[in-house]
Amino acid sequence: MYLPDLLVPVHQFARRSIDFSRRIAVMAVINRTPDSFYDAGSTFGLDEAVAAALRAVEAGADWVDIGGVPFSPGPELPWREEAERVVPVIREVRRHSDVVISADTFHPLVAQAAIDAGADVINDTTGLAYPELAKVVAENDVHLVLTHSLAKPRTIYPRPHYDDVLAEVRRYLQDKVQLAKNVGIKDSKLIVDPGHDLNKNTRHTLDLTAGFQAIAELGYPALAAVSNKDFIGETLDLPKSERMLGSMVAATMCAMGGARILRMHNIPESVQTVRLIEAAQGWRQPVRQIHNMGDVNPPAHPERKASA
Repeated sequence: MYLPDLLVPVHQFARRSIDFSRRIAVMAVINRTPDSFYDAGSTFGLDEAVAAALRAVEAGADWVDIGGVPFSPGPELPWREEAERVVPVIREVRRHSDVVISADTFHPLVAQAAIDAGADVINDTTGLAYPELAKVVAENDVHLVLTHSLAKPRTIYPRPHYDDVLAEVRRYLQDKVQLAKNVGIKDSKLIVDPGHDLNKNTRHTLDLTAGFQAIAELGYPALAAVSNKDFIGETLDLPKSERMLGSMVAATMCAMGGARILRMHNIPESVQTVRLIEAAQGWRQPVRQIHNMGDVNPPAHPERKASA
């Protein structure tokens, strides 16, 4: 397992801290959109979105990522309408929990509204397509996720080509980090994301998954957003509804390559995956340690009575 040499291992969010030298954070995806990639609008309603976020927290998520506009191509949504989707969810989740909250947005005005409502992080999937976003983050001293993508927001980028996808994505992220730092964002507030499937074909994304260490070597906590994505479906010939196992394998590969944040849909399974990795590394103790610790092994499920 690759252990990245982080510039700042411990990151302080508004209400909790995470030591990324010893933790892999699970980020839950909450899409308040009628056309979301995975859940097809099941959390578009305000009550449904808040309930889904709090269920994720109860299941062990360290972080919830709340978005009102999908990455996929489509008409531009006015910023006020986007804010009306995400701000009430952020406000309600913050009222009930100290979980890390990110707003999945690239619009500076939406970002400011989200921060005012309690967001700790702005998750920009467009790599600062709006440079003013960096200024909003710097002025509010919150975290920023810098993601690799080539297209302008919500536009098509046909047939993306890379001579060396790992080298080119890494160089892009280095440039965006420098841009963010130039406007005053601290190293302690930066996270990088290579953008699995974003303007990349399945071969590109598989290469990023296998070579994730090249991204983690940048020295910032690296985020892997692999959950139920098309590269898994195309590799295994599976619909979205059957990609959970492939998602856990891809997440594990990225974690072994140094990823420190996993953006996932299936939270109980993701939390189990992460906790087993952390325990194997010695960062977390098993819940119990009974097996082969005495003269006789107890039943595998001591709380259950043996059947007659």
